[in-house]
Amino acid sequence: MIVELTSGVLATLHEDARRAAPEECCGLLLGRGQRIDEARAAANLAENRHVHFEIDPVVLLAAHKEVRAGGPEVIGYYHSHPTGICVPSATDRQHSTGDSRIWAIIAESEVAFWRDNANGFEALPFRVVE
Repeated sequence: MIVELTSGVLATLHEDARRAAPEECCGLLLGRGQRIDEARAAANLAENRHVHFEIDPVVLLAAHKEVRAGGPEVIGYYHSHPTGICVPSATDRQHSTGDSRIWAIIAESEVAFWRDNANGFEALPFRVVE
C-alpha cells in the first residue's frame, strides 16, 4: 500500500513543523482512500508541546461534520518531532489505537508515514502525485 499526496500537502507539513518549532505541530490528514489531499493544521493543546501533541478537538469534530456532509475523509493525523526522528516515539506507541489511520511524522527535513494498526505502527511508502 502506497500513500499518495500532493506536493502542496508535503509543503504544508514541512511549513507547519517549521513554524511550530521548537514545539510539536499537529493536524489532520484529509482525503480519500490512501490519497491525502489536505493537511489541516490544528492547535496543539498538550500541556508540554515540546514533546507531546494533542489535536484540538474542535478541529477534529468540524472535520468529521464535513465528512457527514460529503467532504473528505479524516484518513489520519500528523505531528512533528522537532528534536527527534520521524519514527513513532514511545509516547506515540502508547497512544496508538489500532484504528488503521495514517500518521505522518515530520522531523528535520523528512516526513515518514505510518499505519496505526493492531500490532503497532507499520511504515508506509509514499509518492507525490499531482
